[in-house]
Amino acid sequence: MADAYTGYQRGANQSFYSQQQQHAPNYHSRQIANRTGSPTHNGRLPFSTDTPSPTRSPGPQSPAHYGMFNQGHHNQNHTMLNGASHQRYAMHMNLGKPFQHQQNHQHHGIQQHQQHQEHNGANHGTNFANHQHTISSGGLSNATPHFTPGHMQNGTPGSVNSGPAKPPNDHWYEQLRLAQQAREMTQSHPHARNHPSVNKNVVAGSTNGVTKESEKEERNRALIHGPDDARQDQTWTILDFGGQNLKVLAAPLFQYDFLTKLYLNCNKLSSLSPTVGKLRSLNHLDLSLNELHSIPPEIGMLVNLRQLLLFDNQLETLPFEMGSLYQLEMLGIEGNPLSEDIKSIVVDHGTVELIKFFRENAQGPEPPRERDWIVLDDTLAPGQETFTALSYNILCDKYATQAQYGYTPSGALSWDHRKEVILAELRERNADIVCLQEIDLGSYNDYFRPSLAHNDYKGVFWPKSRARTMAEKEAKLVDGCATFYKNSKYILLDKHLVDFANTAINRPDMKGEHDVFNRVMPRDDIAVIIFLENRATGARLMVSNAHIFWNEIFVDVKVIQVAILMEQITKLAEKYAKWPACTDKVLYRFTNGDGEDDPEETPQEPAPSMEYSSGSQIPLIMCGDFNSLPGSGVHTLLSQGSLPSSHKDLGSRKYGNITQDGMSHPFSLKSSYSSVGELSFTNYTPNFTGVIDYIWYSTTAIQVAGLLGNVDPEYLERVPGFPNYHFPSDHLALLAQFVVKGRKEKKVVEADFGPQRDRDRDRR
Repeated sequence: MADAYTGYQRGANQSFYSQQQQHAPNYHSRQIANRTGSPTHNGRLPFSTDTPSPTRSPGPQSPAHYGMFNQGHHNQNHTMLNGASHQRYAMHMNLGKPFQHQQNHQHHGIQQHQQHQEHNGANHGTNFANHQHTISSGGLSNATPHFTPGHMQNGTPGSVNSGPAKPPNDHWYEQLRLAQQAREMTQSHPHARNHPSVNKNVVAGSTNGVTKESEKEERNRALIHGPDDARQDQTWTILDFGGQNLKVLAAPLFQYDFLTKLYLNCNKLSSLSPTVGKLRSLNHLDLSLNELHSIPPEIGMLVNLRQLLLFDNQLETLPFEMGSLYQLEMLGIEGNPLSEDIKSIVVDHGTVELIKFFRENAQGPEPPRERDWIVLDDTLAPGQETFTALSYNILCDKYATQAQYGYTPSGALSWDHRKEVILAELRERNADIVCLQEIDLGSYNDYFRPSLAHNDYKGVFWPKSRARTMAEKEAKLVDGCATFYKNSKYILLDKHLVDFANTAINRPDMKGEHDVFNRVMPRDDIAVIIFLENRATGARLMVSNAHIFWNEIFVDVKVIQVAILMEQITKLAEKYAKWPACTDKVLYRFTNGDGEDDPEETPQEPAPSMEYSSGSQIPLIMCGDFNSLPGSGVHTLLSQGSLPSSHKDLGSRKYGNITQDGMSHPFSLKSSYSSVGELSFTNYTPNFTGVIDYIWYSTTAIQVAGLLGNVDPEYLERVPGFPNYHFPSDHLALLAQFVVKGRKEKKVVEADFGPQRDRDRDRR
């Protein structure tokens, strides 16, 4: 049943509650001392007259339960928590055999009292709520109650010392309490009946007390959207199929990816479909009291789960893919024949330790297929100039915390592993231009710059502006943007840093604006611009590498940063259009002394530097993590060339002339992946999947010829998020091949004066 469930039909048993009150008069006023062996704590709730369901058999919440204590041993300790009453003590004592007899003795009193009620006989035959079962720590059976002379009439064991040991910790005690609660909620739609919208007396269960480590560094990425956001678009997100005797689940159920809670308890399911992995918004899944012999590995996709209850099934093992469930607080395993090594971890150390054990010892998925290369233009003319550009947010080491990426094994999250995988991919792609974001100063100087030098790369790097105020040791940990280029192909003409905050506060029209100081200035994001010339062809190229602020709350800051970036590019482009010709473009070569027999390479004669009449004619590519989805203000400004001051992303903020007059730029820009409708995603985490990275290009000077495609979709069905052993960052590397458009030369056309011209020639 759905979350919108607000009531139920009262049937033939409507008089049940009033009848039982006659059998238990004035029970609220009874004050009886605690019995020997009873729980000493009294943190329980007073009994509520708001019974959850008149149609169910008398349970622990019903007055029938209290009727048996009226002979002299009832007190207010026998109250209920989520449907559990006096039986809570049984779980506190680990549900041992001596206490089984005590429970059965009490249940016998309930059974006799039930004979006076007019219930449907089917309810007694199919419902465990009649309390005629024997409870043990290992499972549930329907054996007939039995009694021994060793027990007194009130059900207390003859010896107070014969009870079992106390549960080893609070987590296991909570496990047993939830298991008992699951065994009692066996009628149809029990959770819907007990939902607060129906029963005001239901109390939320406690967690195992696990707290997550707070994030040490602010992660520059898109804002995380939790599963609760599904409520914004759905009138209901909870579904209760409990107690329906279901043997098979229909496939459409797994299309409800907005579900946050799903109850499938008390059915006859013998298997669970792997498509359960599509329900990635779930935070609660109850599969208790079924006939499951295995759990599919795709359960590891449900990384938002807080509770996964598997009580009283036939599970002998669990998949290691459950190591991805880093937010899981309670894994209900009681009543399953699990191997001792798995069960002992939960009993002794709790759910979190078992998840950690699975995560660190899992083999991981099979490697994905190579990403397809998409050819967009296969009609390249011989000798036509092409180049490739790669953009990649490599996930800075200081942001790669276990608290942030709890679904990733520590080995895959370690920088020693990730930097090698990143370097291997950069060498594999072998792009002419490489733009990296979130690369710190230490990694650039100590690892990537010397390593990529062996592959003919030179680089330009700037850290974020905070590095200027730090000591050298701390500054090495500050990330920034690095742009590498093939030294044999390009010569660096100029480089420029765009410090968004510093530029904003120094603009005359922004100096008095409070929004600039409160919102833009505290963000030290940057962009790096380089100006290159092709050694062979003389064609010039502007390359921008930017990392825009990540927080979705500050969409106006993102727009202002990109507006400042486009202003700086426009100014530089006009400056570069007048840049003098490069006279020394010959590549220096060093003799290695061991190639005497090899034929000498004849170096190509460099072409003269190309001239441009305006800045907009210079080829331009803009790589980076823009932290903005298609349709955002940032995307609109770049793709359409302008953004009005009334755009919703700006709101009522004031940023000088930018918000007074609007924004524009002279370049005709297009996303390189727009011709294929963008990738499925460029950032992939459990709670956010979307396109926020781009390679923009000026359509007047260059065009796209090829693109690196999507990740293998079958692989993604087994992987809840990046990074992992195969993808070292939560971002994807983007790679595009470009063709430089030929310059149209002006032809000298001689004026034609018709026949008169021929007559003039004859006269000569």
